[in-house]
Formats: sequence, structure tokens, C-alpha cells
Amino acid sequence: MLSEKEIRQFQQDGYLFVPGLLSREETSLILETARNDHQMLDHAFGVQDTSGRQTRLSLWNHPGDDLFGIVSRTERIVNRMEDLLGGEVYHYHSKMTLKEPRVGGAWEWHQDYGYWYQNGCLFPDMASCLIALDPATKANGCLQVLKGSHRMGRIEHGLAGQQTGADAERVKAATERMELVYCEMEPGTAIFFHSNLLHCSAANTSEFPRWSLICCYNAASNDPYKDSHHPRYTPLHKVPDSAILATGAKMIDGNDSFLKPKPGNPTARVPGSAAV
Repeated sequence: MLSEKEIRQFQQDGYLFVPGLLSREETSLILETARNDHQMLDHAFGVQDTSGRQTRLSLWNHPGDDLFGIVSRTERIVNRMEDLLGGEVYHYHSKMTLKEPRVGGAWEWHQDYGYWYQNGCLFPDMASCLIALDPATKANGCLQVLKGSHRMGRIEHGLAGQQTGADAERVKAATERMELVYCEMEPGTAIFFHSNLLHCSAANTSEFPRWSLICCYNAASNDPYKDSHHPRYTPLHKVPDSAILATGAKMIDGNDSFLKPKPGNPTARVPGSAAV
């Protein structure tokens, strides 16, 4: 799925952009579904930054047969993850971030492995795929990354507002030596990034929302040694890329898709989970 050049770029930079991972039709379908999914919205919870601004987050561990679960099981995402992590992966969790106009808060500098290390994962053989559903710009608080910062290894983390943030002294030194990249993306574009990549996002001061779907994966060989609020190794059943639109067609035919229970969606807040 990925070329050797793309894999080397990920290994060097800690991230890889994939423009047009989702088509315009697929992206619109997912965004419309999310904005009308009362179960997901009802279970979204707010996380405050150090200034008191809040970003809402909805999170689930196991991918069901609903549209969001199908996306995270598509071959175009899972095969790329397996190329980047060097073997079989499983779904660690997915989340929808809802950064609303004028009120959406910032996410402090952190590494995802700064959170996930505590869950019994011995190695940082983990990565995320963030898909822009709305246009992501500097004004609405797009993802920011420090290029190559994953090679620093895991940094100590502590509380920053209601979030967990990386050690401020080390982050300051890293920002002075490494390139800061603003990940401005069109809807449907994705970024795959390593669990040790330092990243953050600013508050949304614009009039436009920034909703993103983030699918997170762990290497099967990195099965946690203890139970936590995220799953241990669970075989992931891939689906063909055509399954996204096929699922959308079934939803339209059923005409009550937004009311049906979604087995993969959350029933309660899951603490200690990173987002952007």
C-alpha cells in the first residue's frame, strides 16, 4: 500500500500526510452522520485547556458495524498502519473531536504514548490516523506537530488543566530545535502519526468548526501486559474500501440509522485519552 519512500519519511519525520484518503462523498457522509448521531453527541464529554476553553470528545474502543467502525476497519487505513508499524495491528480506540467555533479549546503539547504507556504498552509501536472532516486551518486550531520529535523517546507527562501535557521544559527545548508544522488539511485528507510525535493544537478562534475522526492502532506484538480502559489485543476484521459507501447506502435505505444503537460507540467517558 505504501512505498518504501513513504515509510522512510514516516520513520524520519514521525508523520505522513495522505491527501484524499477519503473521497468527497465519503467525507460528507461521515460528517453528516456524526452531526446527526444523537447517541455519539449525547456521550461526548468536554475537556478543558489551561485557559478554561473546552473541546468535546466522543470515544469508543471496539469498532462495530456502524459507519465509524467501518471506516476504522477499511483496508486503506489498516494496511497503511501495518506498513508503518511493521506487521499486524489492532484497533486501540477511535474518537471524534468536536472543536466548535469560538469556544473550542486548545490541546497542550503531548505524545499519545505519554498517555498509553500507563496502559501497559511496553513499546511505542502505536500510531493514529487523523482524518479531517471539516477544513483544518490555523484559525480553527489545526493540528501542530514537531517534525522528527518522535525520535526523542517518551517524555514525562503531567496535568495541564484537565489534560495531560508533556514536560514543559523539554517541549520548549524541542520547539527551539525542531521544525513546527501546521497541519492544514482539506476534508478527506489524513495524517498518520507516531505515538511519540509531539503534537498540540490551538483554540478555535474562527467562525468555523473543526471536526476530526481519529483512529488509533496498536501493534499486535505490543499487546499490553495488563488490562486498562483500552483493549488488549483483539483481532481486527478488515473490510474493503467500498464498505464505507455501502454502509451509507444501507443507512439511507433504513431511514432510521441515527436512532439505532451502535455497538462500537461509547456508553461513558473514558479517562486518560489523548486527542487533538
